[in-house]
Amino acid sequence: MKKILGIVVAVIGIFCSSCSYDLNSESATSGKLKIGVDESYSLMMDSQIYTFEALYPYAKVAPRYRPEADVISDLLADTIQAAIICRDLTDAEKKMFESKHRIVTTTKIATDAIAFIVNPENPDTAFSLIQLKAIFAGTDTTWSQLDKNNKNGAIRVVFDNTKSCNARFVSENLLDKKPFPSSCFSVKTNAEVIDYVNKNKNAIGVISVSWISDFHDKTSQEFLSKIKVVGLSERTEPAGPADYKKPYQAWIYEKTYPLRRDVYYVKTGLEGTLGSGFAAFIAGEKGQLIIHQMGMVAATAPIRAVHISTE
Repeated sequence: MKKILGIVVAVIGIFCSSCSYDLNSESATSGKLKIGVDESYSLMMDSQIYTFEALYPYAKVAPRYRPEADVISDLLADTIQAAIICRDLTDAEKKMFESKHRIVTTTKIATDAIAFIVNPENPDTAFSLIQLKAIFAGTDTTWSQLDKNNKNGAIRVVFDNTKSCNARFVSENLLDKKPFPSSCFSVKTNAEVIDYVNKNKNAIGVISVSWISDFHDKTSQEFLSKIKVVGLSERTEPAGPADYKKPYQAWIYEKTYPLRRDVYYVKTGLEGTLGSGFAAFIAGEKGQLIIHQMGMVAATAPIRAVHISTE
């Protein structure tokens, strides 16, 4: 990914080389921005920051990769000025900023999905939502309950972090916010989830699809080679393979993959500051193209003009 971005940046840099900046000024393209990012989106944000800082050399974006709950706590404590999370702030959280005479601006930048992954040697790679809910309810605890021919033993579900957007999303959509069963546990990062599933045949991993959807990035493809991605069906009784959808970009875009979610850029700083400039970049053509290339669905679909010659 960075090689592709580097070519784009180099070309644009030729036209920007004559621009002048004041190191001490704070503007939409200069200064320093402290931003909190749920760790699920670290790969995407690394690319965004790399490109933005190359285009605007007097801008410094300092990311802090943490679980979503900690990112929101940092935002409320004013230790960061912006956040990348997969939910908007609640009314109560917004009122806290209003009491400080601060304006919260929320921008949808993408739609991604929760991906379920299994060991490469696991024969079961398709579940209905009913089956998933039975696993999280603690009703189905062994692989043989899903498939009598599966001898992988007790099911173990692994998350990146109990305070991440992945865990919260599963809790709200598959558990009705009830406690996780004893078969579930967490590590620290999405990368650790992938590593655990690769080494344990009985595991189901829960990650952000952005970690395995960038076909231009060697890191993403290395992760994908270590696991299998599960297909999901919303049907009570799926009739066949066509009823199961994997969290691929097309199925997320068409809303046929069931466990989708929106990704937001939340800013609490003043207009005209670097926080505003970075928001405009991510929501603009270049930032949206990065999101699209990484296999997520951009909030604003990139448009490509094609000239057809009749000659």
